[in-house]
Amino acid sequence: MSVLAGMLCCVAASKSPFGQLVLISGQEALLVDRAVDGLRQRMRAESPDVELSEIEAARLDVGKLAEITSPSLFSSRRAAVINDLENLPSDLDSELVNLAAAKISDLAVIAVHSGGLKGKGLLQKLKSAGAEVVDCAAVKTWELPQFVSAEAKRADSSIDAGAASALVDAVGHDLRTLAAAVAQLISDGEGGPITTDQVRRYFGGRAEVTSFAVADAALSGRTGVAMEQLRWALATGVAPVLITSALASGVRGLGKLITAVGGQRDADLAREVGVPPWKLKSMRSQARGWDQGGLAAALKVVALADADVKGAADDAAFALERAVLSVSRSRR
Repeated sequence: MSVLAGMLCCVAASKSPFGQLVLISGQEALLVDRAVDGLRQRMRAESPDVELSEIEAARLDVGKLAEITSPSLFSSRRAAVINDLENLPSDLDSELVNLAAAKISDLAVIAVHSGGLKGKGLLQKLKSAGAEVVDCAAVKTWELPQFVSAEAKRADSSIDAGAASALVDAVGHDLRTLAAAVAQLISDGEGGPITTDQVRRYFGGRAEVTSFAVADAALSGRTGVAMEQLRWALATGVAPVLITSALASGVRGLGKLITAVGGQRDADLAREVGVPPWKLKSMRSQARGWDQGGLAAALKVVALADADVKGAADDAAFALERAVLSVSRSRR
């Protein structure tokens, strides 16, 4: 299954939710919410008078579960959405598995799991009992431009590849923020594809751009530029932790790049390094000045700076300046 198809499969299950238990599992909250909303809409389209109950799993007991899944006095169909399934009391596991296996034609049960390890045993039992699974797995860093393109398409618009990558750089990796940014660009645009110029005009001053600009300059050995970017970032209110995060991300990425197996296609290499393919060009340029010893030293510096800006030091700005200088000087 393609990345795009994998994202879109989270929007709704493949068939009517009635007569089955639908298990929605994954760490991407936006996609999980959309999957649940899509199923709600389908239920109401199929049965406008459906009686829908929604509850946190931790609040359930045998009586309450029976209440929200029993036939309704006021509607021909019943539906229940159970959130945070990982917190379901263990004595209800068999009750829920029995519901999944029963496939009651006038009942829809939507069970939402966060995607963590807790409750994995119950998930497997539900799958074995015939639950339909909607997987909303975490979107990888290099997949984010594809997510942006899918968002634009979802809104009957489009965005060129360069603009999608620029938007990810500008607003960060949170899917809700990216989706909102795409919606804003489409709403305020004049029709036609979203362009890189539009992205830069709207989001060029965002904090993530500035913090990554500091990191890119430091890792490229452009010490003066890095210090200028750092002072500008702090003057405009960028949180120090964003800067240490960008530095750490950059150092780790270069470490993966210089130790990667040679001869790979850019798409495969980007997946291994954890970046979009378009970013490899600048990273290769940066990597010419680094070896594993230098990167190890830089990572220690960044870890110390991260502790400093989170409270270990009195002066976060000084800690960041020291870190930027040390990282830049760690190059060969």
